[in-house]
Amino acid sequence: MRSSMYNLIRKGSASRSSFLFRSYSSGTVPERKVAVLGAAGGIGQPLALLMKLNPLVSKLALYDIAGTPGVAADVSHINTRSEVAGYMGEEQLGQALEGSDVVIIPAGVPRKPGMTRDDLFNINAGIVKSLCTAIAKYCPNALVNMISNPVNSTVPIAAEVFKKAGTYDEKKLFGVTTLDVVRAKTFYAGKAKVPVGEVNVPVVGGHAGITILPLFSQATPKANLPDEDIKALTKRTQDGGTEVVEAKAGKGSATLSMAYAGALFADACLKGLNGVPDVVECSFVQSSITELPFFASKVKLGKNGVEEVLGLGPLSDIEKEGLEHLIPELKSSIEKGIKFANQS
Repeated sequence: MRSSMYNLIRKGSASRSSFLFRSYSSGTVPERKVAVLGAAGGIGQPLALLMKLNPLVSKLALYDIAGTPGVAADVSHINTRSEVAGYMGEEQLGQALEGSDVVIIPAGVPRKPGMTRDDLFNINAGIVKSLCTAIAKYCPNALVNMISNPVNSTVPIAAEVFKKAGTYDEKKLFGVTTLDVVRAKTFYAGKAKVPVGEVNVPVVGGHAGITILPLFSQATPKANLPDEDIKALTKRTQDGGTEVVEAKAGKGSATLSMAYAGALFADACLKGLNGVPDVVECSFVQSSITELPFFASKVKLGKNGVEEVLGLGPLSDIEKEGLEHLIPELKSSIEKGIKFANQS
C-alpha cells in the first residue's frame, strides 16, 4: 500500500514540486540538520512530516513548548534518511538548534475568524523575539525561514534581534512567502486553463492582504486574461488565508498549504546550500529594490543563502498601481516590527 501510494504521489506531482519524492544517493548528499520551531502546532506537524520525507535532510530537530516527543516519535518511524529528535521546553531549545543549517519557524498562534493581524502580532512578536535570541546564541550561521505571522513584522523583529547579538547576516534571513506563489499558480492555472505544473507566477511585496502583489503579467505560460480576471485573481491571492480561515469555520487556518509551501522553500534553501545552480524563489528579504528595507521578490539562493535579490521586471498598469498602494502599508508593518524589537 505504501509503495503504490508513494508512486502515485510521484506521478501526480508537478516537476518542481516533487522534491519530496526524488531519490538521491545519500553518499553524494551533504549532511544537513533542519530544526522546526513550533513542530507540534497546526503547521509544524505536517511540516515535520514533509521535512522527514526530504532526502536532503540528515537530521531533523523538532522543537515546541509541549507535545513534541509524540510528534517526533511518530515521524521518526518513517523510513527515510533523516534521524529525528524531539525537544520540549525552553531548557531544550539550545540542543534543538545546535548545528542547524536551516531553522524553520512556524511557531505562534494561527489566525482565527475575526482576528486581526494586530492581534496576531501582539502574541507572535514576543515568541519570535525569544526564539531568534536563541538562534543568535546556538546557530548564528543558520538560514532562518520565518513562517510566523505577520511575516511583514516578524522578519524585521528577527533582523533587529540578530543585529543586537552581533550575528545579523541579511543573506540568511528569509520571510517565507511561498504560499502566495503556490496560490497564485493554482488560481491562475484554473482561470487560464493551463496545466498547473507548468505555471510560474512571481509574487512580490509582502505577505499580508494588499501587500501581496502577484505579477500575473509575468506569468508563464502566457494567457491573455482580461483585466477584470487579473484583478479578481489578485484579490483571491491576497485573501487566500481568509478564504481558508472562513472555510474551516473556527477550526483552523491554512496549515496544510502553508506546511507544503514552507517545505518547498526549505528545500530550495537546502539545494542552494548544496551548490545546486539557479535556484530561484520569491521571499521577503532585506532589499534595496524599493525604498523599503525589506521586500519580497525573486531571490537567487546559494551556498551562503541569498546570492542575489532580483529586480521586479516590467510591471503592468494594474501592478504599478498595486505597488503604489502596498508601499505605505508594508512600511508601517516593517516599522512596527523594528519598534517592538527595540523597545521591549
